[in-house]
Amino acid sequence: MTDQPQDPALPAPTIAVTGASGHVGGAVATMLSEAGVRQRLIVRNAAKAPQLDGAEVAVAAYGQRESSMDALRGIETLFMVSGAEAPDRLQQHLDFIEAAVDSGVLHIVYTSFIGAAEDAIFTLARDHWATEQRIKDTGKRFTILRDSFYLDFVPELVGEDGVIRGPAGEGRMAAVARADVAAVVARVLSDPEAHRQKTYELTGPNAFSLAEAAELLARTTGKPVTFHDETVEEAYESRKKWQPEPWLADAWVSTYTSIASGELESVSPDVEAIIGRRPVSLEDLLG
Repeated sequence: MTDQPQDPALPAPTIAVTGASGHVGGAVATMLSEAGVRQRLIVRNAAKAPQLDGAEVAVAAYGQRESSMDALRGIETLFMVSGAEAPDRLQQHLDFIEAAVDSGVLHIVYTSFIGAAEDAIFTLARDHWATEQRIKDTGKRFTILRDSFYLDFVPELVGEDGVIRGPAGEGRMAAVARADVAAVVARVLSDPEAHRQKTYELTGPNAFSLAEAAELLARTTGKPVTFHDETVEEAYESRKKWQPEPWLADAWVSTYTSIASGELESVSPDVEAIIGRRPVSLEDLLG
């Protein structure tokens, strides 16, 4: 449902941003507001929605058909950020896409994963693949943004003992900053027709191994950081202390095995082509 009334003197927004209380969605919403674009922010909790000029708030969640349809009525272009990790995330995605179609949405912009495939090594990328296929099957306009892993998560891979652990071997990844993904999304939403039926790969400017990331983190923080290349068996064992469900343990471990496979090492020019500047590197991020 729409949480706040519209000003009848202003045109109703035709752009909706999901995940507006999160990192990427919130940054997208802020950029659109600063550009004077009217928008509808779709959030699960209205109290957490950013207060932005030109933005109205609607409350809905993936998997909630009626509230999603209410939130999407009148929307032409939808930014659909991928849902939080959950065993039923794919079904949530599919339900929301159906609600979008039935509400009259014309163009869906979706954040996928650069390794998305039916048999992707990174297990969560399989959900992304299925979501992409469903969006395309609707016959609606689409823009697929296949993000690499986020640069912002790299420091969080370091354990309390200063060690990054995982079976990544010497594999490399061209991780991308969340801020760059948001900048791409904002550009696409500002001129969706220019990006109609396009699939982009969003990466950073270079690929690096986790051993190289550890060295850089050590230099910038002044604290010892190293990388330990676990075996797959060691990786599952070392994560048992958090008692993850099997699907989540698979996702955690396959994060590293997907890096080891070489699937994530390609550097794409798409970020710079869309936003007009070089994407942020890990060195830039760590400052």
